[in-house]
Amino acid sequence: MVAVDALTVRSSVVSLTLLLVTVTSVSAARDPPYETRYFHQYLDHFNLASHGANTFKERVLVSDAFWRKGGPIFFYTGNEGPITSIWNEIGFMKDLTAKFEALIVFAEHRYYGESLPFGENTFARENMGLLTVEQALADYAILLSNLTAVFCQDPDVCPVIAFGGSYGGVLSTFLRLKYPNLVAGALASSANVYMSAGLTPGNELFQDVTEDFRRYNPRCPDRVREGFTEMERLSGQGKQGLLEVSSRMNLCSPLQDRADLVNMYRWVREAFTVLAMEDLPYSISNGPSLPAYPVNASCDLLLKATDGIEGIIQAVGMLYNFTSDLTCFDLHQDFVPCADPTGCSLMPGAKAWDYQTCTEISLLESTNNVTDMFPPDAFTEETRVAHCWERWGVTPRPGWLATQFWGKDLSPSSNIIFSNGDLDPWRRGGVLQNVSSSIVAMVIEGGAHMMDLRVPNPADPQSVIRVRQQEADLIGQWIREATNQRE
Repeated sequence: MVAVDALTVRSSVVSLTLLLVTVTSVSAARDPPYETRYFHQYLDHFNLASHGANTFKERVLVSDAFWRKGGPIFFYTGNEGPITSIWNEIGFMKDLTAKFEALIVFAEHRYYGESLPFGENTFARENMGLLTVEQALADYAILLSNLTAVFCQDPDVCPVIAFGGSYGGVLSTFLRLKYPNLVAGALASSANVYMSAGLTPGNELFQDVTEDFRRYNPRCPDRVREGFTEMERLSGQGKQGLLEVSSRMNLCSPLQDRADLVNMYRWVREAFTVLAMEDLPYSISNGPSLPAYPVNASCDLLLKATDGIEGIIQAVGMLYNFTSDLTCFDLHQDFVPCADPTGCSLMPGAKAWDYQTCTEISLLESTNNVTDMFPPDAFTEETRVAHCWERWGVTPRPGWLATQFWGKDLSPSSNIIFSNGDLDPWRRGGVLQNVSSSIVAMVIEGGAHMMDLRVPNPADPQSVIRVRQQEADLIGQWIREATNQRE
């Protein structure tokens, strides 16, 4: 391991202590050991007049278990959650480190996990303005500049490959676009770069959730519609009808009005979305415990139930009651309305994500009960504006990410892999066709959300095994090209 006292370098403005504190952490058996370190980041990279040289501590996980001096740096662009949780989900990137003798770095996104710029007051309205994609990318760029200077002595020695999944994949893409001087290539798994920039129609996500269920059995979406139709009929009977819906859906608190009913519909919709995202050929236990192919398993429950409402509650219970110890469902615990139509939670990071989807990230996905199996629910720009102004006192900037990060014309860039599973309902928000010879799209047949980045499993289909090999070959090519250019 590299000694901690060697990790101090000088920037042009302020001495930035790289990885200030080191805590050796024990990983899972298949993982290389890592150290938890902290890096002093500027609060504001772009307006020194407002915060001067003030900094906060960004959490960073580092492993040099397989690294050779001068080898590449594999850099995970942390997304909306604690970086330790993300470390546990990502396996393929770690497997590559032994092959390429790489240094592994997982960087936590500002405002998530322990990387809170204003401590306990981070989520106060007046402190949220520094939560932007641009600030997060600048964090990563400054961190990389210091990492290469410290670990490689010469910053031009160690080629950097960015990795990211979901929003993290969006960030790995943008990092390559904005800082090609620092990043030689990027693997963006399940990265909805077009959707996040507001460049998709707005009805594809829930349409594809429905399609995942229809693919297993065409009767499943019809059974879901049947359940919602019955709930609508009952709710039209006034207070007594809402009480009956509450009872049949096993809610801890009865629905009081139409707003509560709509919120419950969204709670149900979110469960089906997660089941589709996590439709893996093996069971998982990191987070909610789900069986192999949860779409198939929940569809079977739907069809075995006596009616649509019973089928819906059994299907969503697979997610919300995976421990099987709940006596009722607390909607307010599981689902909080926010600027992301799939909902937020009560976790602190959900506040940060709500703010991001209130400002730069556009997720205007609606349902219509025609192309999808859910009740009509138009999540419009007006809906988003009203929520964001009330919650945060901000107005979204539609189109800003497209302006900032090249819209749909990525062709001037190079060395980016976009991978998507054809079972992932987010897939049409990303890049599904090659942009150029060096910006390539890989579609994983039978693949779920971020499947290629996950820990390899004996049940993996050959499609994801092939894609991982293709990704490894391209990453090796990028490393060789970057190394040859610098010799």
